[in-house]
Amino acid sequence: MATVPTAVPEPLGPSAVRPDDRLPGHADLATHAPAAAELARAAARTAGDLLAPPTPVRLGDVVPAPELVAPDPAADFVLTAESVVQVSGDDAARNVGEQLAALLRPATGYPLPVADAARPEPAGGIALELVDAGDLGAEGYRLDVTPDGVRLRAATPAGLFLGVQTLRQLLPAAIESRTPVVERWTLSGGSIIDRPRFPYRGAMLDVARHFFGVSDVLRVIDHLARYKLNHLHLHLTDDQGWRIAVDSWPRLATVGGATEVGDGPGGHYTRDDYRRIVAYAAQRHITVVPEIDLPGHTHAALTAYGELAPDRVAPPPYTGTEVGFSYVDPASERTYEFVADVLGEIAELTPGPWLHIGGDEAFKVLPDAYAAFVERVQRIVAGTGKTVVGWHQIAPVRHAEGRVLQWWGTAGEDPVTADAVRRGARVILSPGNHAYLDMKYAADTPIGHDWAGLIDLRRSYDWDPGAHVADVPAEAVLGVEAPLWTESVTSRAEVEFMLFPRLPAIAELGWSPRTTHDWAGFRDRLAGHGPRWSAAGIAFHRSPEIPWPTEAPASSTPETAIPTRPEPPAPTRPHPAVPTQPEAPAPTAVLRQPGPEDASAPTRPA
Repeated sequence: MATVPTAVPEPLGPSAVRPDDRLPGHADLATHAPAAAELARAAARTAGDLLAPPTPVRLGDVVPAPELVAPDPAADFVLTAESVVQVSGDDAARNVGEQLAALLRPATGYPLPVADAARPEPAGGIALELVDAGDLGAEGYRLDVTPDGVRLRAATPAGLFLGVQTLRQLLPAAIESRTPVVERWTLSGGSIIDRPRFPYRGAMLDVARHFFGVSDVLRVIDHLARYKLNHLHLHLTDDQGWRIAVDSWPRLATVGGATEVGDGPGGHYTRDDYRRIVAYAAQRHITVVPEIDLPGHTHAALTAYGELAPDRVAPPPYTGTEVGFSYVDPASERTYEFVADVLGEIAELTPGPWLHIGGDEAFKVLPDAYAAFVERVQRIVAGTGKTVVGWHQIAPVRHAEGRVLQWWGTAGEDPVTADAVRRGARVILSPGNHAYLDMKYAADTPIGHDWAGLIDLRRSYDWDPGAHVADVPAEAVLGVEAPLWTESVTSRAEVEFMLFPRLPAIAELGWSPRTTHDWAGFRDRLAGHGPRWSAAGIAFHRSPEIPWPTEAPASSTPETAIPTRPEPPAPTRPHPAVPTQPEAPAPTAVLRQPGPEDASAPTRPA
């Protein structure tokens, strides 16, 4: 398996100077030929001592908002070059400690060694401790900042990791710099006790319409981790491309993966690529949810294997964005052999509990055939040991144990989904008019769609997942997810431009208690993150709703430009088309519920 990279640039390592060469009282200066990095750290520390103390980040200025914040203005702590990270004697805890040190080393220039301890103590540094604290749950943590140091406690390594994300937000924004910065690294004193509202908090990246390489996906994982999201849904297959290698059906990747919207080169992940993504996510306590969209959205699969098509003829590749015209033959046993092989291999590669089967926009499959297909595929998923997830179009079919519906609707009434919940289904909320990150911010946003409306930051923030769908009680809501479809999104910077600042808003809805929900407070807290994103080289939309600071720390430029290309021509459908070849023949569609990207489709359920 390929080596899993770190989440941040390589940390600055300790000097090669021998311990006995150091001058007493000057731990980072040597008597003989000091390394340049040592001199730089010493100079920065001296300069920092001469700086006027900056105003620390307030203890409550965290996104998502913590459950309980108790500031102590007399207990601020300053991180120094002598600080050490102490961790419980546990491999998983040590891994979190190493990640924390790797996050802090580039900007501070400090060595921040990580040391095991039976009873970690701050002692002028940071202590990470696993404790028996059932009240904190699987992801909760307690953070205490005193003049003597920082103590972070949790019942699990995931809780420690999530607490680390809070800790990094409490340091000055320049902590996100990839190079050393002269700064007093002050944390505000006090305590935070925190745990999530919902167990599932995620985002979806569509890699089928436009392909994004492994490094792009890893960067998105880092963005999710920063705001305590814990699931990455990868939309791996669609009409325009098949993005995951399947050994038993090799042409899916080599033929089906060779295209994308707009005639780009496409691409696919090898099994090792996918393992690398899964492992990288797991190190950040994020679960990958793979989606193989069935029975529709399968044109790329049919191009690779015509035997799966209803007429047994492989269609030419498709690089437009129309939907609803393709499907695998639900009456063929070969189709179910294909489904079992593909889902079996994906399940074997995926340690998480979920397999997403899509189920949307199969407009040309008759209702009875559609229901029989989904019921059989649900059984196939159960046979892999996984739990099925599907778009809420699968709601009418027979219930399968534990199944989850991903609801993308735009109105609060959905009796079909409510009935599925009464039969035992759980729901992930992704309302198209609040959580779809491919929607434009405003009419002049250069990329994105508007079929679900314009989604500015306040619209993405002002809704309640626990009470959004009528007759779906909060206890049936597994969590929230923000999908990013990529018909018009072509680069890493464009992905970030659509994610930020709306992704933190969805993250707060999934994590924070409803009692903390406050638009005025959120916009003020989020304003301080603009300089952080600039320092980290993250492209983002400077929403006019946010009072962004006029001063920012030394920043890195995004790796590619923030999108400025002109508005694409208005499409003929809400789901914009960029066809580069004639459409496949389109017989009259069978009326079904629309899929997650098409608001104009009929709304009558199958």
